Amino acid sequence: MSSHRIRFGIIGGGLMGREFASAVARWCHLVDPPAVAEVVAVASARDSSLAWFKTLPQPAALLTTDYRHLLTRGDVDAVYVAVPHLLHESVYTDVIRAGKHLLGEKPFGIDLAANTAIVSLAKSLPNLVVRCSSEFPYFPAVQRIGRLIEQNALGRIIEVNAAFQHSSDLDPSKPINWKRQVESNGAYGVMGDLGMHICHVPFRAGWVPSNVRAILSDIITMRPDAKGTPVRCSTWDNATLLCEVPVAIDSYSFPMTLKAQRIAPGERNSWSLEILGTKLSAKWSTLCPKQLALLPYTGTDQVWQYHQLGYESAFKAITGPIFEFGFTDAMQQMIAAYACEVAGETLPGKFAGCVTCDEVALSHRLFTAALRSHANRSVETV
Repeated sequence: MSSHRIRFGIIGGGLMGREFASAVARWCHLVDPPAVAEVVAVASARDSSLAWFKTLPQPAALLTTDYRHLLTRGDVDAVYVAVPHLLHESVYTDVIRAGKHLLGEKPFGIDLAANTAIVSLAKSLPNLVVRCSSEFPYFPAVQRIGRLIEQNALGRIIEVNAAFQHSSDLDPSKPINWKRQVESNGAYGVMGDLGMHICHVPFRAGWVPSNVRAILSDIITMRPDAKGTPVRCSTWDNATLLCEVPVAIDSYSFPMTLKAQRIAPGERNSWSLEILGTKLSAKWSTLCPKQLALLPYTGTDQVWQYHQLGYESAFKAITGPIFEFGFTDAMQQMIAAYACEVAGETLPGKFAGCVTCDEVALSHRLFTAALRSHANRSVETV
């Protein structure tokens, strides 16, 4: 067992705060983790949401409605934050100024200016590990794709397509919430909510878009509020971004299409990745999470091979390799990756690391350019 112990605080008692605490509560699921994690304090603006945290096997020592109380505690080493986007700048910078390591939910600031403020402060304190949350690349198939990219096994990249799609907003009677209002979610709309998921792997691969042509869709413009009164739904529901990615070493470029969609009929909550290369192509989706499709090209027949993957995680767990891997496992793996960096240990691979400040800053430049592109019906520099 590692001698490193990381004491976490959680700010935000909603769904993701509970997911984080649940993953840490089952830390014994990991085999020889890079650090021992525990939750010692939880802050939530709604007192009612704190009740769930009292049911944990080891309840946190502090449950409070004022996150500043959490930041004053000497027994909090790192903080996970999951709050609405309009609060990111104020809360994230408070965490960093308090000298705490930070793992924050995307988009890491409601807009480019907020993100720049957060990232600039983080870079002024390089002793702190400041990262952005993104769970899906920890699925075994995506980790294997990452290793193939590291090995340059795909050859010259022809095309990349990544998407995050769900259909929960297809129902026009679904009540509005903060993610459907520009004031709290930001002008990015769906890009701020889902965009970092689709950018994580391409950015880690070094595929930096030089320009973008974006089409944004506002499909359902009115939704009922809590009282049933129709109100304006002011954020983008769907976004399709066609990017050009230059490859300096070979002096060419390839297209990369990124899709973030809240209204995608038939998709419950699907993350997918397709990479076409001259030597090897790969595609995967959470629709069939165990199945990784690979197409090696040797100059003869082109045949997709379908590989069945089990529980093959970046950080070893007690689950046998014949069993399935799911979202709760991905969440725990992401926290383990973050704990690994906080503990100063070496990550098991390039694609096992959490989203960095530079990567999340790039996502903001991309999404800001996408807003200009849609407004001007133009190709915009990133």
